[in-house]
Amino acid sequence: MTGGFPVDLILFAMVAAFLVLRLRGILGRRTGYERPPAPLDQPAPGEAQRTIDTTAEDAPDGRALPAPSRALPTPASPAGQALSRIVQVDPGFDPAAFLDGAEGAFRMIVTSFASGDRETLKGLLAPDVYADFEAAVTAREQAGETQRTEVVTFRESTLLEADLRGTFATIGVRFVTDQINITTGQNGILVAGSEAVTETIDIWSFVRDLAAADPTWLLVGTRSE
Repeated sequence: MTGGFPVDLILFAMVAAFLVLRLRGILGRRTGYERPPAPLDQPAPGEAQRTIDTTAEDAPDGRALPAPSRALPTPASPAGQALSRIVQVDPGFDPAAFLDGAEGAFRMIVTSFASGDRETLKGLLAPDVYADFEAAVTAREQAGETQRTEVVTFRESTLLEADLRGTFATIGVRFVTDQINITTGQNGILVAGSEAVTETIDIWSFVRDLAAADPTWLLVGTRSE
């Protein structure tokens, strides 16, 4: 091995930093891991959603995967009316673009937590929440365990909840993803999970003060179904 610093690592670091900055600009830097926020009004059972165009992803082996289903609440629904009020306060808000950013944040955070990427997590999480994540990563390392999480594809991304109280906007997104989750102990012994693809359903909530100069949305809570 030569003494020079590997060029590919420099390029990887530059790309990672760019992605972190983009996600921070869209969704902010705070998240709660399995900390549910105050419940919002949810659509009534069977309430119609408006779907938006999506593009298909490719599986790791190159196979084309079905395009994810993305949905927005109908304008007449409580969530749709809240979105209209949000747009009135912040004309630059685009629900479809928000879903794009939310998917990117979801993928980056869950995989960074699994891999123990503290630097990426620190850039996306508030200090108190980062402390929880870091403690979990440290405990896993001390136990000699390694976790691998792969988000194979997004099956659904639904803008499920929306609310506007004063200048504070809250949006909840329901993600249905196919994931591979594996935890191995020392000597590679399987502790939990498998190579099988498993469907996972999560709801993440984001908050932003529309009156603030900072345009970022803050991820304030997640819960699973």
